[in-house]
Amino acid sequence: MSEDFKDKVVLVTGAGSGIGREAARLYAARGAQVFGADLNEAGLVETEALIRSAGWSIDTRRTDVSRETDVKVLIDHVQQSAGRLDIAFNNAGITGGTHRIEEYPVEEFDRVIAVNLRSVFLGMKHEIPAMLRAGGGVIVNTASVAALTGPGGMSAYAASKHGVHGLTRVAAMENAARGIRVNALAPGWTETPMVVANSAQNPAFAELARTAIPAKRGGQPQELAEAALWLSSNASSYLFGQMLVVDGGMTIGGFEL
Repeated sequence: MSEDFKDKVVLVTGAGSGIGREAARLYAARGAQVFGADLNEAGLVETEALIRSAGWSIDTRRTDVSRETDVKVLIDHVQQSAGRLDIAFNNAGITGGTHRIEEYPVEEFDRVIAVNLRSVFLGMKHEIPAMLRAGGGVIVNTASVAALTGPGGMSAYAASKHGVHGLTRVAAMENAARGIRVNALAPGWTETPMVVANSAQNPAFAELARTAIPAKRGGQPQELAEAALWLSSNASSYLFGQMLVVDGGMTIGGFEL
């Protein structure tokens, strides 16, 4: 396996499972010094064990990415430990419950916005100064196909992911000339623990998602993680403010013959 991220310092949030875990593993395998954060401490322990058993290293830290104090402590820890920050994959997120807008609990709506959107704002707020001190860097934010569509019952999730898309574009515009690239990854139906749990509470959406995917299958976390790594690599050096949709063709539209 190539070491195209050798000597790079990488932060992955949501590293306790799914796409974040796979991204942390791949960054470590390709030579990066990886820091992983998640609110799920048990998941972080599993991620760390997986990576260390392969002979690579990772530094994990329990973090509530919706709280600025936690995010600041996390970024300070990365800088104190590694001296710099080169790449940030702001990936932590939740789906929230499934409710019509008029029935959506306000507290739950606020929580989804905080974890999915406020966290990306807070992450970039503290990551960008760290990257500027290091001479530049790359940020990848996890959006979703829900940043392009309007899945019924998921108003908080869709609103948060539309917001991530907007934040990404603003951050890219503000930092393109300062040596920092910012882009977003928009996963489609991906077989992660979060999606599996959401499928159980919203079987109609799950069935529609599966039948609507031209590839006739969900994505695997590693497939999405590979896309995140590409977005943060030199191979995408002229990509700024874009949202890469990786969804098995789910949002193509049209119809099959």
